[in-house]
Amino acid sequence: MPLRRAVTVAFNHKESLLLPVAVERNHFALVTLGYCPMSSVAYNEKQVIRWLGARTVARARDLIANVQHIQWQNTLLTGEVPGRKAEPFSVIVHFSRPQGKLLASGECSCAVKNNCKHVAALMLAHLQMRQPQPVIAIDTIQAVPIPVLQLQSWAKFISGYGHYGHRQKRLDFAAVSFDYAGVKVDAGSQAESFADRSGKRFQVQRLADDEQHWLSQLDSTVLNNIPSGHIYTPAPLPDTIFAPASPAEWREFIKKGLPDLRKRGWRISMEDDFTWNITEVDNIEGRAVQGEDGGFNLELAMKIGRRRVRLEPLLAGLFARDRRWMSGDLSLIPDDEQIEIRDKYQQRLAFRASQLKPLVGNLIDLFTHGEAMPLRLGAWDIGRLSEADDRGRWIFDGENAVFQLAERLSGHTGVQPVAAPVGLRATLRDYQLQGVSWMQFLSQHQLAGVLADDMGLGKTIQTLAHLLLEKEAGRLDRPALIVVPTTLVHNWCCEAARFAPGLRVLALTGPQRKDFYQRLEQYDVVISTYSLLWRDQPQLVAQHYHLLILDEAQYVKNSSSRAASVIRTLKTRHRLCLTGTPLENHLGELWSQFDFLLPGFLGSERDFTQRWRIPIERQGDAVRRELLAKRVRPFMLRRRKQEVAKELPPKNTIVRSVALDGAQRELYDDVLEAMQDRVQLAVQQQGAGRSHLLVLDALLKLRQICCDPRLLSDPRAEKVRHSAKLALLREMLRDLLAEDRRILIFSQFTTMLTIIAGELQKAHIPFVTLTGSTRDRNEPVRRFQQGEVPVFLISLKAGGVGLNLTAADTVIHYDPWWNPAAENQATDRAYRLGQDKPVFVYKLIAADTIEEKIVALQQQKADLAEEILSDGLSEPASFSQQDITDLFAP
Repeated sequence: MPLRRAVTVAFNHKESLLLPVAVERNHFALVTLGYCPMSSVAYNEKQVIRWLGARTVARARDLIANVQHIQWQNTLLTGEVPGRKAEPFSVIVHFSRPQGKLLASGECSCAVKNNCKHVAALMLAHLQMRQPQPVIAIDTIQAVPIPVLQLQSWAKFISGYGHYGHRQKRLDFAAVSFDYAGVKVDAGSQAESFADRSGKRFQVQRLADDEQHWLSQLDSTVLNNIPSGHIYTPAPLPDTIFAPASPAEWREFIKKGLPDLRKRGWRISMEDDFTWNITEVDNIEGRAVQGEDGGFNLELAMKIGRRRVRLEPLLAGLFARDRRWMSGDLSLIPDDEQIEIRDKYQQRLAFRASQLKPLVGNLIDLFTHGEAMPLRLGAWDIGRLSEADDRGRWIFDGENAVFQLAERLSGHTGVQPVAAPVGLRATLRDYQLQGVSWMQFLSQHQLAGVLADDMGLGKTIQTLAHLLLEKEAGRLDRPALIVVPTTLVHNWCCEAARFAPGLRVLALTGPQRKDFYQRLEQYDVVISTYSLLWRDQPQLVAQHYHLLILDEAQYVKNSSSRAASVIRTLKTRHRLCLTGTPLENHLGELWSQFDFLLPGFLGSERDFTQRWRIPIERQGDAVRRELLAKRVRPFMLRRRKQEVAKELPPKNTIVRSVALDGAQRELYDDVLEAMQDRVQLAVQQQGAGRSHLLVLDALLKLRQICCDPRLLSDPRAEKVRHSAKLALLREMLRDLLAEDRRILIFSQFTTMLTIIAGELQKAHIPFVTLTGSTRDRNEPVRRFQQGEVPVFLISLKAGGVGLNLTAADTVIHYDPWWNPAAENQATDRAYRLGQDKPVFVYKLIAADTIEEKIVALQQQKADLAEEILSDGLSEPASFSQQDITDLFAP
């Protein structure tokens, strides 16, 4: 019987082609010719020398043997030449025939770029390619093909396809092949002989109809077959590749197209460096696990299907790579921006920035300098996790009561309203009853807070109502200690006697107070003053209190003062601050009050300065500013007049500017010039810190000249007899009194009030005066309130608090003060509950002087307070040595 042999000729490149070859008479064998990279261009070595030069060709001869991946693509010859670096140099040679003459030009990824020795080596290597040796195929495979879609990304290619542009840096594509019992057959290949993974070759009986059926399923996806004439790469591509018309369509294909193909029976293979080999994170959630000390350990996790991946260990790397996260302005990161991180297995995970931004904004103070560290919150701080934008993200693992408290602190369930106490002899307004309910809520949950209503909204009566409720419920079994400024003792006693006569009140003041040291427990309320605290410390510390209340709590804004030190040693169940100005100048004042209310809530003073004051006040960190406001908000109740007291008449603020002239202007300019030189010299020699007193003294002199030169102790000032501002005041008083206005005039200089008093006497205008030296404060108040006099002269320090002057309808601030809160307090002597007339506030400012700059500085401080104490946050104020320097600018 004749012998039949299957002879297969295989080459080093690609698949083979079957050809019939005669073996014996009338008998044939199938001979498979391997793929030969047939060129569409013929050239010789002489042409290479002419194109590139003999010297370049000579240098290329040692590289010829190392050339690899030689491939023709139309008129492009491509390949790779190994070099000293890890990656070989990619080479492309372009052939063209302008005017019928063959020309060649090469490009290379080496430093030379064009027509280098690597280009010559590729062209010579192609000329020296040896003919392949035949290999005999011994087996034939018959099997059902399984479709395989392999997703890959290749660097460096030239394209004229779709929206990929020209010379893209990266090509993402899908290659289709069919698995015939372990032998890979590329789609589109015309061969029938293929090698398996071990290199052994087989003849494959392909099922063309089945292959076409599988390929037709790609028509329902965004993948399109890319013609080979449009894509060129240094290394050869598969015969048939697919890609969307636009790179952006890959995301949708990965998300929807791939799962559909898998369901149909496709096998999907994705290389690690494939651009779109990213796992989408379904959600980011948090878990708060309560510890034995009541605090919470926080865990952040990404949900990926049924899998959870801890997030916080991965955030340090993200924050180090992308500093926008810790910049203090998360708006720099678009919500729809894709964020990519890698887990410990180097798996690429992606999520939208909007999934992470709320968590970072709520916990940014815990990510110290981007370091990987445990995240921990105290029980008092847990309310920040229940904010509206985070609700549902957090799972609370601990006592259910703590979760309920978090919800109530964040305001989602609200403070439960309470009825007014039976013994209160007054009708509370709605907002006042809400304030009492809030204080009851704090007491119920062993918390502390700040009642920070505007001046004149009735903080005193709300506090008295709270104390009455405590007494009527039987909880006031120990005295409540109220610490107030000396000027307010009388007011507290009168208010208590008037509205809460059921409370036993003791004013622990005066020399006779020693007689009551041993009888404090007999009273419901004990009133002391800040100035007496340190003197009475042994007796006050010996007593246990039900409630400790600080009225005008800004008096202890200096945490190192003697009064603040004594207050921290007092033993009490509950704590409460009352103030209309919880923040006047800087955030350190806020820390001081909360360190008394909730020790440790805002950390140590040093820690607070580093984490909050410096980023907010100096660096403008809006994220921390908003988070700080969010943290203190549950423990601070602040209502503004315009929000809750609709019956109050409007307040109109008018700035009256007056120009200095003549001798007064000359005196001001002379002193300013002299002070500029002195301050500049002192700062240069001693530094800004040690020059502080000199700076303040210089500013004081300039302000005195603006008010009246007679305030300045200087021989030059004695020659100046005219004051522009005093002349303006005389004119204003004449017009205002003609309209039957009732006027309050404030100045921080008591000597200025004396000068104004002299002017009033000359004009025969009745007036009363209140300064720090006034013995009987009640008499001038009575006379003004009853209409006996139309003008009330008040020093800013003595009359800023504790007065009710609703008979006034006009307030004049003769000179501006650095602290806007102090001015507002003074204005609120008239603009408060009980006022039934519009109130006009006049601020007298000397033009082109230090006073205009004080007004600008006032606005900065007011903005800082508004940012922290209100919901609407604006840009922060920042203060520097430059601000002081600007004050002396002409």
